Amino acid sequence: MSAAPKVSVARVATHSASKYLQQLAKHWSHKMEVSFSEEEGRIAFPNGALLEMRADSGTLDVALTVPEGEDVERMRGVVSSHLDRFAFREASLTFDWSTV
Repeated sequence: MSAAPKVSVARVATHSASKYLQQLAKHWSHKMEVSFSEEEGRIAFPNGALLEMRADSGTLDVALTVPEGEDVERMRGVVSSHLDRFAFREASLTFDWSTV
């Protein structure tokens, strides 16, 4: 019996959530399967991981589903470091990841 994928979630406080969501989606759109609007984004990674994002006026909610056998911590780091890079004008974004 194979284990279920691991789902990590984080709520990131930022007033630029929509901007960062769109930047990340556009950044990865040439390499991955991406769909996005101003409020929601979905990015499918080649390793089977899936990133889903939802933006509102004060937060960016991220849900990262990582398949069994893939490195959850590494995937969290990839997502958070890319978003943090887009947020260079504000203080570092805080990703308080939890598993659901």
